[in-house]
Amino acid sequence: MIIYIKKERKNRLNKSIFFFLDIYLNGDIMFFKNIHTRIKIIILITTIMFLIIIGKVFYIQVIDYKKLNKYATNLWSRNLPLAANRGVIYDRNGIELAGNITTTSLVIIPNQIEDKEKVAKDLSQILNVDYEEMLRHVSKKTSIERVHPEGRNLTYDIADKINNLGYKGVYLVKEAKRNYPYDTLLSHSIGFVGIDNQGLSGLELIYDKYLAGSDGSIKYFSDAKGNSLSMAQIYEQPQSGVNMTLTINFEIQEALERELDIATSEYNPDQALGIVMDPNTGEILAISSRPNFSPSKYENYTVEEINRNLPIWMTYEPGSTFKIITLAASLEEKIVDLENDHFYDSGAVSVGGATLHCWKAGGHGEETYLQVVENSCNTGFVNLGLKLGKEKLFNYIDLFGFGEKTGIDLNGESSGILFNVDKIGDLELATTAFGQGVSVTPIQQITAVSAAINGGILYKPYIVKSLNEPETNSVILENNPTIVRKVISEDTSLKVRNALESVVARGTGHNAYIGGYRVGGKTGTAQKAVNGAYLSGNYITSFIGFLPADDPKIIVYVAIDNAKGITQFGGTVAAPIAKNILMSAIDILDIKQSDNAIEREYNYFDKQYATVPNVIGMNVKDAIKELKKFKVEYSGSGDIVTYQSPSAGENIYEGETIRLLLSD
Repeated sequence: MIIYIKKERKNRLNKSIFFFLDIYLNGDIMFFKNIHTRIKIIILITTIMFLIIIGKVFYIQVIDYKKLNKYATNLWSRNLPLAANRGVIYDRNGIELAGNITTTSLVIIPNQIEDKEKVAKDLSQILNVDYEEMLRHVSKKTSIERVHPEGRNLTYDIADKINNLGYKGVYLVKEAKRNYPYDTLLSHSIGFVGIDNQGLSGLELIYDKYLAGSDGSIKYFSDAKGNSLSMAQIYEQPQSGVNMTLTINFEIQEALERELDIATSEYNPDQALGIVMDPNTGEILAISSRPNFSPSKYENYTVEEINRNLPIWMTYEPGSTFKIITLAASLEEKIVDLENDHFYDSGAVSVGGATLHCWKAGGHGEETYLQVVENSCNTGFVNLGLKLGKEKLFNYIDLFGFGEKTGIDLNGESSGILFNVDKIGDLELATTAFGQGVSVTPIQQITAVSAAINGGILYKPYIVKSLNEPETNSVILENNPTIVRKVISEDTSLKVRNALESVVARGTGHNAYIGGYRVGGKTGTAQKAVNGAYLSGNYITSFIGFLPADDPKIIVYVAIDNAKGITQFGGTVAAPIAKNILMSAIDILDIKQSDNAIEREYNYFDKQYATVPNVIGMNVKDAIKELKKFKVEYSGSGDIVTYQSPSAGENIYEGETIRLLLSD
């Protein structure tokens, strides 16, 4: 039986083989071929799909892992923000002008707060905030809520009260707050920051991308309901911003600020301003104006008070300080010999159908052109302007940088206004020659005069010395003196310096004279114009001065707008202010006395300088005789002088007090 079954199966198999063989032999193989092709297609499609799936998995697990993991992590991670310190702003000697202090701010995680009404009530009482407002904060549908602005920059007392509550979901985080240790000092130039430490004006705004730094955070993990998970927190350290070093000399800046405060108190001007510069580099050593503002309380001031950096923004007719440009142009073109050429000033001159007057009624009479400069004689400068001609004079005005921005690295600079040369007649030429009818900025004035006295080189002014990496102090960006162009020759510049020194020693700038030092300068008194008409009794008085006159190390420009209670002349109002700043600079910069200074010519009503003699070792009676020009006070026992103050060789006003110490 078994043998029969096996044979039967074998026979069936043979029949099947012969069946397919017969199909093949009869040429009807297409059916078989179709089945074989379909199987291949199915296998191919399956293989491709399998490879696609493997590729996608590989892409997700390897290539796109970080991105997807970040998305996933963000669903269950939370960040408590940590604000970065802004870069510190220093003066040229490393004194901090703008820094940071650490404060505390309130952050709420609403999902973690269990009793929202109670938390809102307690926080509203501590922060003195409306309950409904605080309830809105603690009930907000967000992962993290800042209480702004009431919860920002909290005092230690308020922070302690909140911390003592111990509420879940209520966090106190450290935050950096900008600090200006000298308050209003240099306020317009440094600027200020907003509550989120973003720069909003001045250098804080211009260099915000460097100063801002990168915020950090404390990262913790929570479930979908906001409940904290028992996973390690991740601390991401904030990165401090880049530090900034200015060209400013803090001590000179303090002197300028002090003098402007005194002038504001004494004269109640509409505005006041001052700039101090190194004439040989274009570096700003001090710059300020009044009114000023407190960067820490900027919200208490108007937009105009905050944004108007007067030394670079204000434009006005310069008056007689502009005569320096006419003088330099005349000397460079060799149209005048200051010592040998003469001019007769009758007090008035007719030009283009108009009569122009000198400031001195009746005029100065016969003068050398050096005396024209010393006396600031308007008609004499009209004569120089007409000799030059409009093309030459305005060419020099352009060369000295007027009519265009200086390019100082502060925002808000104006360019001033000049006559169109094609429309200039003799009258416009004449008034321009003595500083009327043109509009300039203080920064243009001091930059141009620096070129006139430093050997003839016009420098681009700047206030940022360098940007430095906070950890290593390595330099990221550095500004160096930038020469704009050569304007006049060194010989012409020497003649300008000598003439301006003579102005201080013998002319209208005598109130800036400092005994023993070579001081050069020029006064300016410009009548203010509004809507094309000059105001009566309303002037901008100014003075620009420098020392030593033979090798200038420092130049000062001061302008006082509409001083009250005093005769408004640059020599009486602005010159004494500039003198005080220069005297401070002498000590700060250790500028030595000069042996060949021009002697001051005194009027009978002028206070005179005298050199203090050496009386140490003398008998007290002999010492008093030697000090007859001064008031003498002494103390101690004995008859011999062992100490004196001021010391020998100093130049002080006659009649001032000399103090002596006596002993045996």
